[in-house]
Formats: sequence, structure tokens, C-alpha cells
Amino acid sequence: MAYLIGVDVGTTGAKTILVDEDGTLVASALQEYPLSTPRPKWSEQDPEDWVQGTIATIRSVLSVSGVNPADVKGLGFSGQMHGLVLLDESHAVLRPAILWNDVRTTEQCYEITETVGRQTLVEETCNPALEGFTAPKVLWVREHEPEVYDRARHILLPKDYVRFRFTGDLAMEVSDAAGTLLFNVRERRWSKTVLDALQIPTEWMPPAYESVDVCGKVTASVAEETGLAEGTPIVGGGADNACSAVGTGIVSEGLVSASLGTSGVVLAHTDTPLVDPDLRAHTFCHAVPDRWYTMGVMLSAAGAFRWFRDALGAEEIARAEAEGVDPYELLTQRAEQAPVGSEGCIFLPYLAGERTPHADANARGVYFGLSLRHGKNEITRATMEGITYGMRDSLEIIRDLGVDVTHITATGGGARSEFWRQMQADIYDATVTTINQAEGPALGAAILAGVGTGVYDSCESATDALISPTTENRPAMENVPIYDEYYGVYRDLYHALKPQYDDVADIVDRVTR
Repeated sequence: MAYLIGVDVGTTGAKTILVDEDGTLVASALQEYPLSTPRPKWSEQDPEDWVQGTIATIRSVLSVSGVNPADVKGLGFSGQMHGLVLLDESHAVLRPAILWNDVRTTEQCYEITETVGRQTLVEETCNPALEGFTAPKVLWVREHEPEVYDRARHILLPKDYVRFRFTGDLAMEVSDAAGTLLFNVRERRWSKTVLDALQIPTEWMPPAYESVDVCGKVTASVAEETGLAEGTPIVGGGADNACSAVGTGIVSEGLVSASLGTSGVVLAHTDTPLVDPDLRAHTFCHAVPDRWYTMGVMLSAAGAFRWFRDALGAEEIARAEAEGVDPYELLTQRAEQAPVGSEGCIFLPYLAGERTPHADANARGVYFGLSLRHGKNEITRATMEGITYGMRDSLEIIRDLGVDVTHITATGGGARSEFWRQMQADIYDATVTTINQAEGPALGAAILAGVGTGVYDSCESATDALISPTTENRPAMENVPIYDEYYGVYRDLYHALKPQYDDVADIVDRVTR
């Protein structure tokens, strides 16, 4: 029996899974590590924590499983996107990594758009200059920490730094490189046009591989630390969203996933790069060789429902503790008692600003249409509906690009609720299914390792064999037109409130300065 290891180098911790060639989970381990926020808007981590977390979790799964390390045919990494790791000429880390959720670089984003040109960004990177991407972070270091920048010689992303430590080889793969804003996404190579415009040396960028390419092998020292066999192949792996897509079977034209986690992600596989001309959605290289995906991200999805639980669900939390159930189950039961559309109560879930489709840090949450008839049942349902309307925003962009969306794979916390799955089907006007696998990015990384080492012929054949549907919710035709009307109002509300969002942000900034 062949075995594979997938590691997800996440923001909160490193998760490692060991699966057999049939996709059965044999062992898993998670080690959390700290996140540093030394100043407002800053988010950093020590790359050494990623390395030690990965070593510890690999050692754990091998120990718990008793699998012979020689039977582990390959290892793949998934990782948090966009984080900047700067190395000097001796490959030492120069400063803490600046993460994807760090938003100190607004001025650098303006600088990139002006210097490179918006149309060039569309043509080369297929994405707008946003604070989360890597390029603005490089410019920030150059402007604010010139002594660090002057010593820099290499740029890596989080998982690629861990792979470097495991293999001694500098490399990056295309799905993560596509999130740097320094990569030609259409041609799957570094963009000399953008690098030159920003005066970032091309030689700082490592070779870019496809995600299934073997980029190195486990060194003797790492083998001793982890229990892996020396020489175990390590493939390029992929960005967390790309690996999640592979791990949920989104590897063929027209397949779409909707993940309702803390944030919300709607992702569509495409055989060619489909780019939203207004740059409301993102287009990245897929981990599937020579394929792409288009993705929309809302910042507060199930995270908004968690806020609702914590802020307004004290009764359900107390009752859930007494009855030994999940408070979300009790809140969902309340929502089920309210009518479709919550009698005109509409929730805007912009609790942390919004990314797709508005890219507006000033946007904030709103309950609109409240009346004396509205109680907790209606407000709970409106919260869930508003989050799902936000997901539909991304879905409509994907449809506008010509993707015929009739089936959607639902993942994340929102996929566990039969009620919420049906709500999604009604609001999306598409059949919503769930699948038999729940490991997401780590499983995707393991599948990529299997393809790269010959355990599987391709990503498509691997997911066909390992992933199958478990539930299916078809749209209730009587609900679809009602939700269509409410969704139209939902979309209009943001634009109507945009001036007030900006006014309030200005007042808050002045008052709290």
C-alpha cells in the first residue's frame, strides 16, 4: 500500500494528514502557532514556527500510524497565500513574515496601480493591487525598512519556505506565485514587466514549477527530525484555495465550490484564464497543470454568523450547554420558523469591510427593513440569508464570465446544516451537493503529491476515484423568485450606503485618533 502526506501551513497552525492511496485518512495532527500583531493593521509570523509545526505534525502522524516511512511515496504542501518571506544571500530569514491579512500597505497599492498601470495589471497579473498580495509588502519593506531590503536576495511564500527547509532547494509553484502580483497568470511565468516597473530584481524570484512537479527531496537532517525516509519526493504543492479545490474535486471545467467558513469563497475551475475586466474577482493559476480558477472572497461569511451567536445568542449558548447541543443548531431552528426573505429584513454582512465585489474596507454590517413584526427568528434567518447573498455576489461574477453554474459543491461550516444548504440552493438557483471528504487543502496537497510521484495518473483521475457526493439539495422553485427580488435589493443597498460608510469611517478615524 502506498501512502501520501499532505501538509497545510495555515495561519493558525500546521495540519498534517497521512492518507493511503485509496484516500482513506490514516492519521492527522495539528500544531498551532502564534500570530503577532505588533501594531494596528499589522499581522506577522515567525517562519521558524511553520517549520517546527510541520516537523512535529509529520513526526506525530508517522508515529501514531505505524506506517513504514519507506511506503510514503510523496509529500505535498498547501499554504496560506501572499505572505512575504525575505531571505538574505545565505538564506537566513531577515524579518518576520508579513501575512495575507496584514493591511498596512494601502499606499503601496496606490503606488503599484499608478506605476504599473491598471490595464497592465489586468493583462499580466489578472488581479488588482490589494493589501493582501505580496508585491505591496515588498515595497513597504523597501520604503520603511531599507536596511532589511538592502540585504534581501530571495523572496518566498510560507509553504515554499518550509519546503526549502525540507529540501534545500529554492522553488515556488504557479498557484501561489499567482498571488504575489508579480506573476504573469495567463502565461504561468514571472512577469518581467511588473518586476521591472517596480524595480524588484527578477533574480530574487525562485523557479516557478507546476504544482505536481517534484521540487526537491527530504534531506538527511529533516529525515532524522521527522521520521520520513531520506529522499522522499516533495512536489510543488499549492496555495490553500487551489489545494482546497483539488481536495474537493474542483478540477474540471464548469465545476464550482462554495465554502462557508469564517470567510466565504466561491471558486470556479476554468480551462482558460477568465478575467473579470472590473477586477472584482481574482483569477489565479490552478494547482491542476495548465488550468486556472476564478475566485470571489467575502470577508465575513460564517464568521458573521459566529458574531451573531456571540453578540445576540446568549440564550441559545446557555441552553445548548445545558442540553449538550451546538448553539448553532438552536439558532438554525429559530431561523426555520421565519418565512423566506425574513419579511423584508435584509442583513449586509460587511463586519470587516468587504473584498468581492466591492473591495471596500469602510463597508460595515447593516440590518435593513426592521419593523415591529420582526423578532429573533426573522433576524436570525436574515443573517443567514444576507451571508448567502454575499456569496451569490461572487457567483454572479463567475456567471457573467460565461461559466454555466448548475451544480455547486458546498464546504465549510455552512455545508453541515441541511437548512443552510437548502437556502444556498434556493439563493444560488443551483443544485448544492456535499462530498465524502473533509480534509480540504491538506488532502489536495496529498493528491498533488500522488500525481507527481505516479501514484495517480492525474488530478482528474485521482479525484474521480477518491471523491463522491453525499448529499444533494435542489432549488425549491417557489423560493427562487422570492430570493431573486430580495437579492436585487441587497445589491442596491451597498451602493446606496457607500457615501455614509465613508463618512462614518472618517468620523471614527478622527474621534479615535
